Amino acid sequence: MDETTATTEVRVATLNLWGRRGVWEERRRVLVEGFRKNSPDLVAFQEAVVTEGYDQVTDILGPGYHLAHQTQREADRGGDIEDGQGISIASRWPIGKVWEPDLNVTPRTEDFACGALIAEVLAPEPIGPLLFVNHLPNWQLTFEHERELQTVIAGRTIEEIAEGREGLHVVLAGDLDATPDAASVRFWRGRQSLGGMSVCYRDAWGSTHPGEEGYTFTAENPLVTAENWDWELELGRRIDYMMVRCSDHGPTLDVRACERIFDEPVKGVWGSDHFGVVADLSAQTSGGGPVR
Repeated sequence: MDETTATTEVRVATLNLWGRRGVWEERRRVLVEGFRKNSPDLVAFQEAVVTEGYDQVTDILGPGYHLAHQTQREADRGGDIEDGQGISIASRWPIGKVWEPDLNVTPRTEDFACGALIAEVLAPEPIGPLLFVNHLPNWQLTFEHERELQTVIAGRTIEEIAEGREGLHVVLAGDLDATPDAASVRFWRGRQSLGGMSVCYRDAWGSTHPGEEGYTFTAENPLVTAENWDWELELGRRIDYMMVRCSDHGPTLDVRACERIFDEPVKGVWGSDHFGVVADLSAQTSGGGPVR
């Protein structure tokens, strides 16, 4: 896509890559082909490996993207942690400023590269510049307290950046490590306040698949139990999201479609232990009516 071509639509994807675990070369082929077919404009990656000599994002997407990488990434501690693992953003359009609020909120978060990347994407009109947010709070089931604190920090930072910039679109994606009924996710969806503030984002999957579970982390995917043996009793959860910030009257971008990606094996090979999410967003309203 020509970076200067006017656009009314944007395709956004998110995926937890699971680093290079498992049969990486086989998984890599599945991921390369899958992203080639989906051709997203913006991608939020979690558990992506970036080191001095290797960039997993470029390895999968190729050279046609502008990148922003989390600064503080995982150090190699052996076991299930890969050196250089963290969150990354890829954009077909140039990236301006990047903000990276500190999400280390309690001593329990110190051994995990939790993070939020907020990138100013210089998309052409009529969509125009937007904020693309990749949010990865702590993953532990018992850490909802930390996720709430981390979510408020990310939410407040976004509001401070967006203050006074009327019409600025904000798209938030990531592995939020919590289900839709959790306080940290209810906060994003405008269902409850946290930390003395409130926001509202439209959940792309929930608005296009009402009543459907849409699990993105489930033992139906054998990679969930193949090496992560402690997830063998996982019942299935939707923890990977795509969301659009709302004004007082609704989302600023119309959610045209939202689907899971990498939710089936290709010739017996699964792309990751998570299913990803892809959404088509538009600056145009549906049929001339109000956005959903």
